[in-house]
Amino acid sequence: MDITDGRVKKGTHFVQLRDAGDPVELGKLYRDMGIDELMFLDITATIENRATMYQLVERVAREVDIPFAVGGGVKTIDDIRELLQRGADKVSIGSAAVKHPEFVKEAAQTFGSQCIVVSVDPKRVLADRTPPPQSSPLGGGAWVGNRWEIYIKGGREATGIDAIEFAKQMEALGAGELLVNSIDRDGTKAGYDLNLLQAISRTVNIPVIASSGAGEPAHFAEAFGAGADAALAASLFHFQELVISSLKAYLKGERISLRE
Repeated sequence: MDITDGRVKKGTHFVQLRDAGDPVELGKLYRDMGIDELMFLDITATIENRATMYQLVERVAREVDIPFAVGGGVKTIDDIRELLQRGADKVSIGSAAVKHPEFVKEAAQTFGSQCIVVSVDPKRVLADRTPPPQSSPLGGGAWVGNRWEIYIKGGREATGIDAIEFAKQMEALGAGELLVNSIDRDGTKAGYDLNLLQAISRTVNIPVIASSGAGEPAHFAEAFGAGADAALAASLFHFQELVISSLKAYLKGERISLRE
């Protein structure tokens, strides 16, 4: 769930946001419908340079009894400690992992890889794109062929970092999971970026969560077929366009193993 001003919002490419409701009430509803885990992402915390949503985490922990992760504006070890102490099961690190990769290593060593998720937020880069002039933590080099470039600050700022290399580096530093958000597919309901998922899944040995683009049950099956270990969706559920029980029944029919 994307959170802004304490409310769940959903748009396309992080703009044209529509209000979807109270995050705790939606969390309880999705729990009752059979969702396995929840993810709450404060999509403006980094842009506004403020702390993430501690009070919301406490409310969720009190009222929703399934695992949940939280992210947005996570920049320090103290941020992670506070979120975990207030009840989060996992913490997602986004822009801070790009700017300061060693922060991921410190977080994993301090709290364990099992609760550290790194958000991988790329856009596809066409063959004629030249990299930004600023230096990259992963080194320079020209773009060759179609690739994916990491963006930060809610998809507003390009970094010049190759998404596949970034995923490899995050695994090496101790990330326990990767949340792969295709900015190109965000809110489009055109399907997950299967090429991106396949490229990352073939490169790392930690769980990959597919995000952005789900529009119908077949898209989830395609994501699992591309190597994803889990699939995240938002607007389909927020606006009651897909029933969770029906989705699970479809996936079981496709012989995809689900959590019981």
